[in-house]
Amino acid sequence: MIHYHGCPFSGGTFTQLAFAGKHAMISFAANENAEMIIELCQSFCFDNGAFTSWRQGKEFDMDGFAEFVETWHRHPGFDFYCIPDVIDGDHNDNQRMRSNWFKKVSSQVWKLGAPVYHLHEPLSVLREMTNAYSRICLGSSGQYSTVGSPAWWKRMAEVMDVVTDEQGRPICKLHGLRMLDPTIFSHLPLASADSTNVARHCGSPGRWKGAYVPPDKKTRAIVMMQRIEGHASAATWNQGVGLTKNRDLFG
Repeated sequence: MIHYHGCPFSGGTFTQLAFAGKHAMISFAANENAEMIIELCQSFCFDNGAFTSWRQGKEFDMDGFAEFVETWHRHPGFDFYCIPDVIDGDHNDNQRMRSNWFKKVSSQVWKLGAPVYHLHEPLSVLREMTNAYSRICLGSSGQYSTVGSPAWWKRMAEVMDVVTDEQGRPICKLHGLRMLDPTIFSHLPLASADSTNVARHCGSPGRWKGAYVPPDKKTRAIVMMQRIEGHASAATWNQGVGLTKNRDLFG
């Protein structure tokens, strides 16, 4: 799987150099260092930043995001982007958002987008997405907003039954939003996942103890990323629901 690290990293511009050879998830809501990170990293994808706008009480800038994706989608390191979604809306609101987005972007950009399936939405919506898109982003929401909770695992089991075949193989590529935790993605057949864990904590020296504490924020970021990337996602869904490790894993 591809491990996308959210950015920018705390600790200033020097810390961003840790992205060299890594994979980045760049949020439209915090894209100040996007150009530098894009040139450093191995590949990158875009988060639409709708959640940040919603949390800050701001209106999502759909036109701005469309221009942003149109500018960068031909870069050889570009992988995909999250199609804009309505954070506090239902599946009908999100369908209308996707329809509006379709009208705003070129056909080439549209094909590179991945819709966000919110776990609180009906499973019928997920079935339709599985047949219509080559990649789906899974977003924890509503009563399933806490990744790794018992309720979340129960819902993910239902989701996996929809998006995998009789052998547990994913029907389309799956991206786990906020799922870049080995205790999570090691159970799931994800093609990729992201989180901002490294971005938020690499600049906090108080979290590091002992004689071998990395000397600077950049090195701390590299160490954290390598620890995460030492694990792979599961090859298939084995219906473990977070209780047992997938036996196909080496990491």
